[in-house]
Amino acid sequence: MTSQRSRRAAATLGAVSAGLLVLSACDKPTPMATVTFGTESVSTEAECYETLSAEQAAKCAREKPSKSIDVPQGETLRIGVDPEIAETGWALWINGEPATDTFKKTYWAFQNADLFATQPGQTAQKSLTVSVVEQKKGSTQYKGVWNFKFENPDA
Repeated sequence: MTSQRSRRAAATLGAVSAGLLVLSACDKPTPMATVTFGTESVSTEAECYETLSAEQAAKCAREKPSKSIDVPQGETLRIGVDPEIAETGWALWINGEPATDTFKKTYWAFQNADLFATQPGQTAQKSLTVSVVEQKKGSTQYKGVWNFKFENPDA
């Protein structure tokens, strides 16, 4: 009976050790970014999260977003980021290009954000890739990129 208990204890210890080994190999989750229009919100982890050059950040900002949200015309765009992102600073990029200055807050609202505005005679875009890019103001190094697909329900 003692040998059976010993085997069970050894098997349990082995299973726990294997489980801990697997968990230690997992990547730690990245900070989150959230986009809200009206009552609809989406959150995502970073597409890229490491020290990035300007070229690498632009490449990440052009990757296909995993989350999308409908963007009604004239609604307020609200962006929320984890404090870790705000501490470094962040900016919005549209279709891989910088579009705002760097913010150091966890929340920012853009009133009446008409992201799909067009010139006379042009048709409105069906979608945009909008990225939250973690970056220090005036720096050429970037830390993370969170991508969202904004869809135009009127196009």
